[in-house]
Amino acid sequence: MADKAPTIIREIMSRDCYRVTGNTSVATLAEGLALHRLPGVPVVDGNDFLIGFISEQDVMSKVLESAYLNDEPPLVNDLMRHEVLSVAPTKSITDLAQEMFGNKPKVYPVVEQNRLVGIVTRRDVLNAILRMRHR
Repeated sequence: MADKAPTIIREIMSRDCYRVTGNTSVATLAEGLALHRLPGVPVVDGNDFLIGFISEQDVMSKVLESAYLNDEPPLVNDLMRHEVLSVAPTKSITDLAQEMFGNKPKVYPVVEQNRLVGIVTRRDVLNAILRMRHR
């Protein structure tokens, strides 16, 4: 049997994903974003409950400002967004693809019972849809 094209988020999400906590320094965050080539990451508490999201965009002006003022760069907690668009692992890939149109995040935390279980990126969704088309 040929491998079946994925249909739900669980089949394409990255489980072992980069995440930060509220007291992660912005310098550590920036290194992690670069290392993992992500535009943004979920923010979790000590039990992996999703509490926010932070992107390069959220950080850039503050880092510039703190460099200019010679201040300590802020922590993730000070800059993160608290309202986060997340997705369930059982959601259909095509449904999420339709929701990703427009000015939507490129990275969605995947959450089960408020706990972070992975992330899914726009690229993951695009690749999955291309695989579906080739079936």
